[in-house]
Amino acid sequence: MQQDGARTGLQLRSLVKKDGDLEVSLARVPTPVPAANEVLVRVEAAPINPSDLGLLFAGADMTKASQRGTKGQPLVAARIPDAALKSMTGRFDISMPVGNEGAGVVVEAGSSAAAQALLGQTVAVLGGAMYSQYRCVPLEQCLPLPAGTTPAEGASSFVNPLTALCMVETMRREGHTALVHTAAASNLGQMLHRVCLKDGIALVNIVRSHGQVDLLRAMGAAHVCNSNSPTFVQDLIEALAATGATIAFDAIGGGKLAGQILMCMEAAILRKAKQYSRYGSTTHKQVYVYGGLGQGPIELNRNFGMAWGVGGWLVTPFLQKIGPDATQSLKQRVASELKTTFASAYAGEVSLAEALDLETIAVYSQSATGHKYLINPNKDVPPPHGTM
Repeated sequence: MQQDGARTGLQLRSLVKKDGDLEVSLARVPTPVPAANEVLVRVEAAPINPSDLGLLFAGADMTKASQRGTKGQPLVAARIPDAALKSMTGRFDISMPVGNEGAGVVVEAGSSAAAQALLGQTVAVLGGAMYSQYRCVPLEQCLPLPAGTTPAEGASSFVNPLTALCMVETMRREGHTALVHTAAASNLGQMLHRVCLKDGIALVNIVRSHGQVDLLRAMGAAHVCNSNSPTFVQDLIEALAATGATIAFDAIGGGKLAGQILMCMEAAILRKAKQYSRYGSTTHKQVYVYGGLGQGPIELNRNFGMAWGVGGWLVTPFLQKIGPDATQSLKQRVASELKTTFASAYAGEVSLAEALDLETIAVYSQSATGHKYLINPNKDVPPPHGTM
């Protein structure tokens, strides 16, 4: 960063035009001076989560993307299908920063004692616009990391850890005792498995391949069902009967899976029924859709009685619901178990410019187990001179 008054840094931005064109580029943006209760973080690691990809590429067909600009400031252009464009009207012609979370070192701090105490520390940040060289954020958006923690180790301290913990908290608050998770071999799924293992909670993992079954079983998962297996329905009923799980968190969304889960829950419950009712069991069965890996409609074949629900679920509204004290407690657990329960693995690290390379995009945009990448906005950038 320049110290002569031109305080700027590079930031990755996404622009959806009204005509359906997408432009992803690097912009040089001003770097603010922190206010009293703010800190300036030199961002050194920010994960590319599925939610980030949704904002970054806006449903565009990246297999047909083109690249122009210079090596230092490339621009990627792509076309957004008409079906996806209909949901983008609120962001037409607005250049948007990207990156939900990340971590780095506090290089400037506001005048308050709390802000000054973070100077020089490594912190995780949940503040948006994290694909930026520098990010100025309020103190409440920071999580000081334990001594010896690298930015890469702390980069995913919020989205996946808090989602996993809030799934378990939702289960408890709604009176369930075990849960089901789909796309369970993902980074989040592995994290949820470790949380449930540590807390003694029965978890039914649904995956899509034999390799993913083997992966989770090697981690100690007791109940893993392959949705592409010819015995999937029976396997799921057996797992639900063994665990008593009556709440599920579904990352797929579209297709038949949500309905299959409800049907199998009902079948497992009816095994213990002492009398018949044409309305099915009275046990409430709940599926929460929190992702959109399946783009089609949710298909429900009404064969699971009348006590059921399917709804949307997001971690941020849930955190708002439980309040700041409960949220802080969850954050502190994340910090204390960052290298164990909430450890994340990454396939690689890219710079801001590399994130706009078409071949690199083809790799990190895959929705596949073991393909999660980090962006290091300050990769290959020499440290600034002066006070920062």
